[in-house]
Amino acid sequence: MNYEIFSDVSLDIDKAFMEQNEVHFVPMEYMIGEDTFHCERPESDEMMHNYYDKLRQAIPTRTSQIAPFHYVSIFEPYVKEKKPILYLSLSSGLSNTYESAQMAVEMLKETYGQVDVEVVDSLGATGGMGLLVEAACKNRDRGMSLGDNAAWLRENVNRVNYWFKVEDLMYLKRGGRISAATAVIGTALNIKPILTIKGDGKLDTIAKKRGDSLALKYMIDLFAESFDASFGNTVYICCADCLEIAGKLKKMVLELRPELEVKITMLSPIIGAHTGPDMLSLIHFGKARE
Repeated sequence: MNYEIFSDVSLDIDKAFMEQNEVHFVPMEYMIGEDTFHCERPESDEMMHNYYDKLRQAIPTRTSQIAPFHYVSIFEPYVKEKKPILYLSLSSGLSNTYESAQMAVEMLKETYGQVDVEVVDSLGATGGMGLLVEAACKNRDRGMSLGDNAAWLRENVNRVNYWFKVEDLMYLKRGGRISAATAVIGTALNIKPILTIKGDGKLDTIAKKRGDSLALKYMIDLFAESFDASFGNTVYICCADCLEIAGKLKKMVLELRPELEVKITMLSPIIGAHTGPDMLSLIHFGKARE
């Protein structure tokens, strides 16, 4: 079927798959100190290593929201040429990208009448969006129509499971998820919060483990309990420049399920600005999230 697949550039996705399937991206901006960077596609590992090194030096970083007019400028050339679009957004529980994209579609309709643009809320982020984009591309290759593909994604976004280990508690404090006192005490005690993304697309802390070993074991236990092979054999491990421990987690996954394809990616700067360096996530299709 002839339609284009777009996603926020905040996603994490296997770069070889991205290139082979001509995935398109909606650019986003992030700031480090006084410098602004325009991110048009997933950054290289070298670029992300330098980025997280700056975060370790306590250089402030932040991101900006995407306005509806930005989506109009991205989608309009395709609409003019009558090329249909399937767009997967960052979770509406974490960002206003979904709402902005919907507003952009309405603005395009005012100019062009009916437009073939399907906007899907991922209710997730990072490698979960990568999994969904991979599925969307495979659905398209099998001949699934634009509308049916969008419907499939909406039906299954909550089958993507997210398990995050956060290293730098000060980023959770800055985001208002824990108090300053909890951040200081947790850092002193080597506490590793384990977070998930709930069914409504919002973050939630589900456990606190002392040290990496207990944290990784807990993540593997969650994976073992919830993984669903009926959606395929791909698992994403997304890390904020902590490739060594990401490799350990991959080894643990493969010891449990050696038939799986485990893809390690660097966490995008858009999400990394809010989680900090050394965040580690395990993402896969599984039981429906509540």
